[in-house]
Amino acid sequence: MKRFDVLITAEELLARLSDDGSTPRLLDVRWTLQKPDGRDDFAAGHIPGAIYVDLDTELAAHAEHAPTHGRHPLPSAEEFQEQIRAWGIDQLTDVVVYDDNSGQGAARAWWLLQWAGLKARVLDGGLSAFVAAGGELATGPGEPVRPSTVTITPDSMPVIDADAASAWTGVLLDARAGERFRGETEPLDSRAGHIPGAKSAPAGENTAAGRFLDEESLRSRFSHLGALDQPVGVYCGSGVSACHNALALATLGIESSLYPASWSGWSSDPGRPVATGA
Repeated sequence: MKRFDVLITAEELLARLSDDGSTPRLLDVRWTLQKPDGRDDFAAGHIPGAIYVDLDTELAAHAEHAPTHGRHPLPSAEEFQEQIRAWGIDQLTDVVVYDDNSGQGAARAWWLLQWAGLKARVLDGGLSAFVAAGGELATGPGEPVRPSTVTITPDSMPVIDADAASAWTGVLLDARAGERFRGETEPLDSRAGHIPGAKSAPAGENTAAGRFLDEESLRSRFSHLGALDQPVGVYCGSGVSACHNALALATLGIESSLYPASWSGWSSDPGRPVATGA
């Protein structure tokens, strides 16, 4: 994968929307830790034709699970296949995902679609870039779509568990804010700190003004972290912002392995060691 395989500019999207051909399937993944449900924001203004996607219920497992599985465990293949069908997506659908938070929520949808053996691109700059490029928004709950009958190919992206993360021989990148990595604060999980041996790589540093850094800047960032010449594992608090690092790496043609349970799962296991400091 390269940058044009995983990102689409607002100008490119506008051209696609004005084309007489098929319109991309647009997934609106507006989600933040502070406001996980973005339905009212979607209703107030979204890209015409978009479907609202609820990250907590549609991009994570539905059933109750052990704390060591983390706050956003991956959905089962059966669950996610039904969800993809409900979005009207099949193997030939051109999928574009976006949000209004520098791609943090959209990256989770992108990663899961890749995991399912499908292709998608993230709108670089999100909703604000679309508006700045002259795009007009629609209001309301969105239009219904015709379900598909797609059969997915799960496990098309590499995933690791806690044991693999513990024994990781490459570089393990932690996408949380630096103060959480260092153990100075922990607003969400049971213990503060990070997985021993991991490196701090806050996902927020992949972007500037909501858009991904250019290729040279991203390559410099990940080279400094040692992520260009050895196996890369990614994690965060609950498996969401780690996907942002996975997306940024994918723009450079680098594959990474996701630890979905991330710190929320690791810190819930009293048998797992914790490191603090830089």
